[in-house]
Amino acid sequence: MRISMTAIKHALQRDIFTPNDERLLSIVNVCKAGKKKKNCFLCATVTTERPVQVKVVKVKKSDKGDFYKRQMAWELRDLMEVDAKDANKENPEFDLHFEKVYRWVASSTAEKNSFISCIWKLNQRYLRKKVEFVNVSPQLLEESVPSGESQSVAGGDEDALDDYQELNAREEQDIEGMMEVCEYAISNAEAFAEKLSRELQVLDGANIQSIMASEKQVNILMQLLDQALAEVDTIEGKLLSYEEMLQSVKDQMDQISHSNRLIQISNTNNGKLLDEIQFLVNYMDLSKGHIKALQEGDLSSPKGIEACINASEALSQCMNVELKPGHDKLMAVKQQQHLFSELRDTFARRLTNHLNNVFVHQFNHFSHFKMTIPQFYRSSCLSLPGHDQSSTLAQHTADLTLPKHSPLHRDLLRYAKLMEWLKNTQREKYEGLSRTYVDYMTRLYEREIKDFFEVAKIKMAGTSKDGKGKFGKTSKKSRFPNLSLSLMLAFLTGLQPRFLGKRAHSNRKLRVKEKGLHGSSGKLTGSTSSLNKLAVSSSNSRRSQSSSLLDMGNMSASDLDVADRTRFDKIFEQVLSELEPLCLAEQDFISKFFKLQQNATLAQGEHVDDADGTTPSRPVSEHRLSISEKDMVRMMMNKIFQSIETELNTLIALGDKIDSFNSLYMLVKMSHHVWTAENVDPASYLSTTLGNVLVTVKRNFDKCISCQIRQMEEVKISKKSKVGILAFVTGFEEFAKLAEAIFRNAERRGDLDKAYIKLIRAVFNNVEKVANESQKTPRDVVMMENFHHIFSTLSSLKISCLEAERKEAKQKYTDHLQSYVIYSLGQPLEKLNHFFEGVEARVAQGVREEEVSYQLAFNKQELRKVIKEYPGKEVKKGLDNLYKKVDKHLCEEENLLQVVWHSMQDEFIRQYKHFEGLINRCYPGSGITMEFTIKDMLEYFSSIAQSH
Repeated sequence: MRISMTAIKHALQRDIFTPNDERLLSIVNVCKAGKKKKNCFLCATVTTERPVQVKVVKVKKSDKGDFYKRQMAWELRDLMEVDAKDANKENPEFDLHFEKVYRWVASSTAEKNSFISCIWKLNQRYLRKKVEFVNVSPQLLEESVPSGESQSVAGGDEDALDDYQELNAREEQDIEGMMEVCEYAISNAEAFAEKLSRELQVLDGANIQSIMASEKQVNILMQLLDQALAEVDTIEGKLLSYEEMLQSVKDQMDQISHSNRLIQISNTNNGKLLDEIQFLVNYMDLSKGHIKALQEGDLSSPKGIEACINASEALSQCMNVELKPGHDKLMAVKQQQHLFSELRDTFARRLTNHLNNVFVHQFNHFSHFKMTIPQFYRSSCLSLPGHDQSSTLAQHTADLTLPKHSPLHRDLLRYAKLMEWLKNTQREKYEGLSRTYVDYMTRLYEREIKDFFEVAKIKMAGTSKDGKGKFGKTSKKSRFPNLSLSLMLAFLTGLQPRFLGKRAHSNRKLRVKEKGLHGSSGKLTGSTSSLNKLAVSSSNSRRSQSSSLLDMGNMSASDLDVADRTRFDKIFEQVLSELEPLCLAEQDFISKFFKLQQNATLAQGEHVDDADGTTPSRPVSEHRLSISEKDMVRMMMNKIFQSIETELNTLIALGDKIDSFNSLYMLVKMSHHVWTAENVDPASYLSTTLGNVLVTVKRNFDKCISCQIRQMEEVKISKKSKVGILAFVTGFEEFAKLAEAIFRNAERRGDLDKAYIKLIRAVFNNVEKVANESQKTPRDVVMMENFHHIFSTLSSLKISCLEAERKEAKQKYTDHLQSYVIYSLGQPLEKLNHFFEGVEARVAQGVREEEVSYQLAFNKQELRKVIKEYPGKEVKKGLDNLYKKVDKHLCEEENLLQVVWHSMQDEFIRQYKHFEGLINRCYPGSGITMEFTIKDMLEYFSSIAQSH
């Protein structure tokens, strides 16, 4: 059977695997468990090319011939488990777990064990023990890889793995020759094997005889080996003597090496000591020139300042040098440190005193040589008209500007590096200088800002009279603020005609409650900490309203209003434009002078230019403020400019008193400046302060809108005159036109859209309210005219957020036009209408149309009688009276008379055709017709319209 399996293995290798470049390593004859089928072979193969692929191939003998064919193949890496069923007993069954479990029964247990052993070897070599072997005898695996040789198998000993080697061509020829000599080599393989075994025994005996014949040569070889061993002993003796001599030389060399090592250690210590001394000399020594500059250097000249800067930097390097352990115990080091401390304290006192003197000198210089504009106002206003000072006054009042402090900043920035040194060495003196600078600049800026805002208020009021101290105060005896005489005149001349004109308007004749149009208003105050902390006193919540939607129509027609608003807009913009660079310049100076921040926009590796134009050698890596430095900048700016927010709120309150619609201008301007400031630096003082003020402006804007809504609700109409277009409807139109012009390309468009929604809903509700209360003018006319005006306004302005309201206004206008037309046309042909309404009622009750004429109240005679009451002449007369009545109802402003008349004509024709249809259906063949035709009606409507 062994010879048979060998022949089969040889045949499979030659016919199936060699053409595919594969080598057959193991084979087992199997059949599927539980089924009686023909046997097949499972073969373990590897490829001859790299990378090696290991497969398990199923081969089956063909039914039609004596050859084999490849039926199925699995990759060994897909094999998950090999189950031998029983590790202790001989059992030919085994399972291979691929994607599914294949159950096999081998022809013999030996073949099964040989195949599993080959699979285990391949797993050890190529898959690194990936496959799991279950119920396999440990002796089988130990025999496959003996103890201590597993590394050889894993390392790639392919010869131990391959128990079968392919025959070469010569071996194949020899085997074929032997098989040809023996006729029964194929038919009786066992007899052929026995014959070969006998021949092998004969050859083994011949080999043994040959070995016994060579015993003499073996003895000679042994003698030669004994002589070689003797020579080896001699050589070993000589080597021992040489080793003793070398040992003495080694001892001497060790002594020399030890001496050299001690010398090297001494030299190393001397070098390190020299380095330490050189280090202390280089980094702990200050030149005499630097010492002199620190003690006596001139802090007023550029050269002296430069020398002091260099000396202070050298002193800082000496004091900040990192000493090694033990250096601080040296007497020389202690003396140098004491000297450095004395120099630091002396120079810090000199620098602090000098900068204090510089602050005082600069403050006195700006305060002494500057004559403020309000002072010049007061001196000029006391002079008579035509005085020589008038030209100078015009020159000073032409521009509204704040003084520039760039010369002061430029002089102080020369000391910026010294301030940085002071900050790092003497923190208390640095903070003291900071407080001193803030105190002086607070007084200087407070005076300049107060004068600046006072001039702005005077300009805003349109007068050059003295107004100092009179803005923002409230008189208890008057509803007007206690303003200057010129400002009061501005109120009287600018505002009073609006109310007079409003009351004298002949078309509207509305009585408007004046309650709430004027009220007391106090000074608005707020904090600059954050937007959330802005607090406005409750006593300041009311302010005078000089304009509203009720009188907006008359106001917009006045050139004085346009000029006032234009002047206010320019003044407010000028105020913000002056404050913005002033605050940014001061904050930038504080950051540079007190070294509280760096330029955070520079990239890594760039250099920052200091105020004196020099460029430090250290690159800038990251420039971010610590929380404490941010807070310090904010605190200093809040202290210096503590009056800005208060003055801005006062100015805003004044502008709101002059004209409540100024809040629109202020909201747009303030929003733009807040947006600009946040783009420059979101955390800057200017951004925070303007943000706080913006909250106040937004509140004023909301109050303005609420006031307009409240005044709409307080409108009352006359019972004796027709209503026409309501004042707040035209007022909304003017407001929308003004707002669209102001808010064009504005950042706060959303606020205006919200206000639009509130106002238009209030307009809608109050139009319906007035229409319901109207006694002189029909409700439909009031609704039709006003909603037509609203629709026209919204269509012309094209406000996107009011598109739904525009459609609603159009629908209301159309509905009420139709309602008014139907209601009015029922009067000229009243009896005819009532007659046909009765006819339709009978038909609705179930009476057939052709039987209506048999009803007593609706027979032909009754119909003729009703028709005779409306001859053409009477119809024309009734239409003429209707036209006059409609003319009385409608106002001339909206010009809807022809539109209504045309709609009535269409409705009349529709009713005429409806009546004719009823006559034809209910009175067929009666020959009854109206006494006028459609052509007659068209002529009546046309002639009536032309006659009027």
